[in-house]
Amino acid sequence: MFGSHLGVLYSAMKRASLYLSVLALFLIAAPFIFTTRYTQHVLIVVLLYVALGSAWNILGGFAGQLSLGHAAFFGIGAYTAAIIASKTGLSPWWALIAGPAAVLPVALIVGWICFRLRGPYFTLATIAVGEVVRLIALNWTNLTGGAVGVVIRPSVLSGTSKVPYYYIVLLIAAATVSLCYLIIRGKLGYYLMAIREDEETAESIGIDTTGYKLRALAVSASLTAVAGAFYANYFLFVDTTTVLPLALSVEIVLIAIVGGLGKVPGPVLGAVLLKLSSEIFRNEFAQANLLIYGALLVIVILFMPDGLMGGLRRLFRIAARKSQRVPA
Repeated sequence: MFGSHLGVLYSAMKRASLYLSVLALFLIAAPFIFTTRYTQHVLIVVLLYVALGSAWNILGGFAGQLSLGHAAFFGIGAYTAAIIASKTGLSPWWALIAGPAAVLPVALIVGWICFRLRGPYFTLATIAVGEVVRLIALNWTNLTGGAVGVVIRPSVLSGTSKVPYYYIVLLIAAATVSLCYLIIRGKLGYYLMAIREDEETAESIGIDTTGYKLRALAVSASLTAVAGAFYANYFLFVDTTTVLPLALSVEIVLIAIVGGLGKVPGPVLGAVLLKLSSEIFRNEFAQANLLIYGALLVIVILFMPDGLMGGLRRLFRIAARKSQRVPA
């Protein structure tokens, strides 16, 4: 009996390894399969949102803290790249390191204040944080360019093919997803899930809930800042309307919710569905694309309350039950 269970486990692990290998090969070869600049741009945007959704999932999915202020961390990362390029003359790619360093003290201060609140009050506080950062960027014109924004001087990669950008964002997305997997499988992940399920009970058994939520926020904000730094290097322009709107925070949250909260593959599926459908609807239905996009969101949320991951899991269970039925 024990041997049969080991055999099933080994078979499942072997299949998972095979699927991951096929996926990795496809992602490596993708820019040579989709050779137009537009399709490569779409792939880059999808991977960028995979990283953003996965980073948010650490705080919002694993720890159950519904933050609507992650645009602030994204914007800080993007503005770090812009300021490095415009004020120091260094390459804006240094922001991939400097962005998380700049956002970390902000995240810890914000968390120390906001984690005193719970439920909708915490969510409202994170919206306020995002708005405060947006207003600072809008009014600190000497540093951020205010409403005009900052144009970043093209780097060595600019003007060439999009393939180098694709591999950079692929590395960022893969590292973010891998870190999420390590977190959910480790002590931090177990503590965060305990906080999500019942914070008061977690406190009663000795878990430092505020401390672990701060850790989750620090990791989540730092990864979001890295994505923001990449955005600035890729689009070469930063202003408050593109990197600090509330709509960006909502979109990041929707990606995780639609894909499946608290599940590592959830934001990946959510980003693929939402960003690809957004591009397709924009091209096919012009001005009506937002209506159709909204209808898609409503359908997914109504019929798949656990997200795409939950829906796929139910389909697999139904298929497994059907395959196990013995014909009469």
